[in-house]
Amino acid sequence: MSHRFAAVVLAATLALPALAAAPAFTPVIPLAAGQALAFPADYGAHPDYKTEWWYVTGWLETPDGKPLGFQVTFFRSATTHDRANPSQFAPKQLIIGHAALSDPSNGKLLHDQRSAREGFGLSYARTGDTNVKLEDWHMVRAADGSYVVHVDGPQFQYDLTLQPSQPDLLEGERGYSRKGPKAAQSSYYYSQPHLQVSGSITRLGKKTSVRGAAWLDHEWSSEALDPEASGWDWVGANLSDGGALMAFEVRSKTGAKLWAHATWRDASGKIMQFAPDQVSFAPQRRWRSPRTNAEYPVATRLTTGDTVWEIVPLQDDQELDSRRSTGAVYWEGAVTLSRDGKPAGRAYLEMTGYVRAMKL
Repeated sequence: MSHRFAAVVLAATLALPALAAAPAFTPVIPLAAGQALAFPADYGAHPDYKTEWWYVTGWLETPDGKPLGFQVTFFRSATTHDRANPSQFAPKQLIIGHAALSDPSNGKLLHDQRSAREGFGLSYARTGDTNVKLEDWHMVRAADGSYVVHVDGPQFQYDLTLQPSQPDLLEGERGYSRKGPKAAQSSYYYSQPHLQVSGSITRLGKKTSVRGAAWLDHEWSSEALDPEASGWDWVGANLSDGGALMAFEVRSKTGAKLWAHATWRDASGKIMQFAPDQVSFAPQRRWRSPRTNAEYPVATRLTTGDTVWEIVPLQDDQELDSRRSTGAVYWEGAVTLSRDGKPAGRAYLEMTGYVRAMKL
């Protein structure tokens, strides 16, 4: 989530045996009265926490008006290696990247992924402000608050600029976001809705200019999921009236709701927070993957308090298979929202744990 409480699975086999006792990661705790996230420092990396991600999703349009969905995520994960080890070869931090492009004109999801240990200036997540590099992929925040994103994969390339148009949206309690029944099962979490996107996408050697809108999630945590959690459904929506909506539901191994939350900033700027019993995802139509045989509720009904939203996918097949990097398989794609039968916005929907239980 995006989300992202995002879908990151880091197997122990990715790390070599530690040279000393495993480091103790900083816990996420509720913010004291008067305390808040600190920017621009909190735009940057937090290496003392176990897991972190910068997650961008959005809708684009080509000059001929055709819609595209795009997603790019940079993950940072601290390993159990001794941080006092002076060797630059010690894999103390792993940097992982996922990128995808949804094109309903051919019904295909193009995606790419890669991972590398931090070091030698080739891959890193810097502190102080957003500056993440994974070989020839990068995401950097400029002094004016805009982001420059570059992704270079075998099937597509991005060169995009994301320009904020609204204030940051602090999720949960001023940025402290519960993800389970225990207080420690939490993250620090903010979103940047309605990022104005410009730039280009290259497919099959053809470069196309694009414009659109995106959503950015940045989260960091050391313990997020309850042991009984199997996965989650998450949505981040840029609403047509200028509002913004984030909602998620963590599912237990029995399929029941384990935890949920939603944040809705309406067109006037008023922020409403919804407790677990006020948020629900109700499947309306399912799609079965021909690759994994997983069945995803690609069309779903989201309820936040007294408001009901209908979610419909841009295309059914938006399953992302990341078994070559994090080991996860999940559905993550562009969707539209309607309310009372009227179009209400564009969003991204993430669904995990439908192939196997997710582990952070």
